Amino acid sequence: MSDSLYPCLYQLNTRVTLTRLSAELGRPATLDDIPDRDLDELANLGFDWIYTLGVWETGTVGREISRANPDWRRDYLDLLPDLEEADIGGSCFAITRYTVSDRLGDERALLRLRDRLHQRGLKLMLDFVPNHTACDGPWVRDCPDYYIQGTPADLEREPHNYFQIGDRIFAHGRDLYFPGWPDTLQLNYNNPEVPETMLGELLKIAGFCDGLRCDMAMLILPEIFEPIWGRPIAPFWPDAIRTVRDRYPDFTFMAEVYWDLEWELQQQGFDFTYDKRLYDRLCEGDARPVREHFWADLDYQNKSVRFLENHDEPRAVSVFGPGKHQAAAVLTYLCPGLRFFHQGQLQGWAKKVSIHLCRSPEQARDRALAQFYEQLLACVRLPVLRDGNWQLLECTPAQPGDDTWDQFVAFAWSETGKRKRLLVAVNYAPEPGRCCLRLPVDNDNYPVYHFGDRMSSPRRDRDGNNLLRLSLSLDLPPWGYTVFDIDPAT
Repeated sequence: MSDSLYPCLYQLNTRVTLTRLSAELGRPATLDDIPDRDLDELANLGFDWIYTLGVWETGTVGREISRANPDWRRDYLDLLPDLEEADIGGSCFAITRYTVSDRLGDERALLRLRDRLHQRGLKLMLDFVPNHTACDGPWVRDCPDYYIQGTPADLEREPHNYFQIGDRIFAHGRDLYFPGWPDTLQLNYNNPEVPETMLGELLKIAGFCDGLRCDMAMLILPEIFEPIWGRPIAPFWPDAIRTVRDRYPDFTFMAEVYWDLEWELQQQGFDFTYDKRLYDRLCEGDARPVREHFWADLDYQNKSVRFLENHDEPRAVSVFGPGKHQAAAVLTYLCPGLRFFHQGQLQGWAKKVSIHLCRSPEQARDRALAQFYEQLLACVRLPVLRDGNWQLLECTPAQPGDDTWDQFVAFAWSETGKRKRLLVAVNYAPEPGRCCLRLPVDNDNYPVYHFGDRMSSPRRDRDGNNLLRLSLSLDLPPWGYTVFDIDPAT
């Protein structure tokens, strides 16, 4: 299996996929029914990881809450006008137990899927939710002290944050800024049995996969947990990650993380952390903050998860629009880090599927956008973009008084010991722009370079001496981009 410095991940909505397969097969589909041809296609596209969302057991209480919530239900109906109760499976993050949902098969089916992925050089990533469980998991009955509990006064004052079960009042899982998640209960890491038990869960599920996406991983940092819950806790992640890697040395941890805590979690042992900051800056559409984002230390960037959509974010088509979408994708997926793609993104699907649903409507394929992603993934498969050396390039005015250079973001890639370079430049603005770039090429021995645009234009030659003396001048349309191979002529 590949161990690229900059791997590529594909997120699969498992429940939705198996619902579609069930309709095709005329019987309930399991993980064993995911076709080999689909796995072959993902491997051929250059993916290293398949992240299967929603394989763990969820409970009846979670489904009932998902079905009864009027705001959520309006979202379901917007997506599925022919909605049926069976379509609402409950949030796949309201987990009762870390065992494979019986609707998807069993643990042996999961292991067989992992083995089929391995045969194709692919790795399997699953979810781990450290902060909370479902409201009807076995611990609620057997180990109620595993949870944060409240008082009748708490329930009366904050009914959105507390939930009564029998004669006990439990806190819902939540973060700093939003009401509690009504289908979850908050784990109490101040109870020393909780981190010990959660470590046991980690070790168990690590035996089924090659890596884990850790949901809202920052919520159990001591500096976050104590302000929310008023209880000090010991750090969990460093010892937990170390213990898992003692048993599984090559195991990978990816953190969903926000609030500028990415570096903190990298220091605690995470291999990759979500880069929501880049996503937000791309949404805003201003090139300068995007360019400044790439000033970060390369050690940090190498561990950043770059994405344009996932199960939490809206579809990229609906956020960015034509032109801007492609420009944002070039910047997102041709920079350093783990490249995260969402099911349907490559086809240009426009409708987001709620994590509470098990069915998605048929969505049209955007032919032009699909062709764009084919070209982009062909670039991502290049060795220079999987294991090469990256550097941000300085953009300068093309002529005095022309400040459109500030609309550009540009960087170069190279392979150690090779003179070939790859240049990526984007005019990230809704207006035409011009800039000059000084290229990192050797013109002493190679005065002429061949330029070939991998995304659109035919190859062309340019004089290497002039390149370094005058720099490369780029004139690009709104949201324009270029991905140049720069080959020294022999």
